[in-house]
Amino acid sequence: MKKFALLLLLQITFGYSQTNDDEQMLNAIYKSALTESHCYSWLDDLSNKIGQRLSGSKGAEQAVLYTKQQMETLGLDKVYLQEVMVPKWVRGKKETAYLKVADQIYNFPICALGMSVATPKNGISANIIEVKSLDELKLLGSNKVKGKIIFFNRPMNPEFIETFRAYGSCVDQRSSGAREAGKLGAVGVIVRSMNLRLDDFPHTGMTNYGDTAIEDRIPAAAISTNGAEKLSKLLKNNSNSSFYFNQSCQAFEDVLSYNVIGEITGSEHPERIMVVGGHLDSWDLGDGSQDDGAGCVQSMTVLELFKKINYKPKNTIRVVLFMNEENGVKGGLKYEEESAKNKENHIFALESDSGGFTPRGFSIESDEKNYQKIASWKNLFEPYLIHIFIQGHSGTDIGPIKSNKIVKVGLQPDSQRYFDYHHAANDTFDSVNKRELELGAATMTSLMYLIDKYGIE
Repeated sequence: MKKFALLLLLQITFGYSQTNDDEQMLNAIYKSALTESHCYSWLDDLSNKIGQRLSGSKGAEQAVLYTKQQMETLGLDKVYLQEVMVPKWVRGKKETAYLKVADQIYNFPICALGMSVATPKNGISANIIEVKSLDELKLLGSNKVKGKIIFFNRPMNPEFIETFRAYGSCVDQRSSGAREAGKLGAVGVIVRSMNLRLDDFPHTGMTNYGDTAIEDRIPAAAISTNGAEKLSKLLKNNSNSSFYFNQSCQAFEDVLSYNVIGEITGSEHPERIMVVGGHLDSWDLGDGSQDDGAGCVQSMTVLELFKKINYKPKNTIRVVLFMNEENGVKGGLKYEEESAKNKENHIFALESDSGGFTPRGFSIESDEKNYQKIASWKNLFEPYLIHIFIQGHSGTDIGPIKSNKIVKVGLQPDSQRYFDYHHAANDTFDSVNKRELELGAATMTSLMYLIDKYGIE
């Protein structure tokens, strides 16, 4: 009786009713995704035939051409490339690092942080100081920091069930550590990898020098979590030991790349645009299957499934594979720039950039009325074990999109294992489960269908 009353209230409030048609449509979407989609094979090609897709790289260029070709096979109304200038940063030869204690050498797995400068040709050797935070660094002051290497060793907080919250609680040392340490005269920075698991994979990610002059920038590298634990223990008894690291990364002038766009024109309101997307670029250590090849192929699958089940959307449905999320967000910013220039009206945007794991629900950026509207569809998703409908961040690439009225949503997969792979060499195709990937694509398509059918408030 209570459930009936709630549904009746929703019908009165939003002016629509959920029918058996919606249940049948979601059933058709999930069935098609799990039995006949190209989602997994597309990711196989992106990962194993192309590989890493760092902005400005040959892999990124090949991925643009590949995804454009695949969308053209779907019979969409439009498939095109949108020019965008992106950073070009090259890692160079494999990085090396060791701690010298008396006559003994302890080697550590490290990798340069994205956009970092190189060390001198022969590397850097200096005393190393361990800190847990930027605040602790600043308390030391320039007298204690000058000429030293700073070791940021604050782990992701394991108490947080939401792993993205744990990530957010410590990522400032990676993004800002080199900038702040450099101001105090440090000669280099080593940062504990953003990873809840103890392993030997260093995790890269962008470091941001802000307005620091190029000649004043200091090199920054990530150390694996096992390496961080070992280094910390050694320093407790050998605080004056010398740490050495060497990296040869290099930044070049921005180069031309592209966002890849495909769309089905709306049958009733072609001027209303609904975007679904992920970022096509990846870091260069693995092949970017989880981050964010999964989101790209899931987004392409949304249009593939609409075609397969013969659903003709009322609004224009547009897939955007954004370039350069990892080290600049130039693709997302360029997309909004062009949208504003063309006076486009976006009503909805959905992003998948949290890995290809089992979908759990959605994170929704909207006013209260639209949040309640989307949350009211929860019963339709329950048969597929989708239960999270929360208010929160949607996505980095769709973040810049502006319209008079727009709702933004992020797909929320199970995130417990995501940071085991995030930005690391083990972010490879074998880490992705075919069924989980397809379930995510079906979940995205189902929400796109419901928004298309019932609109936003």
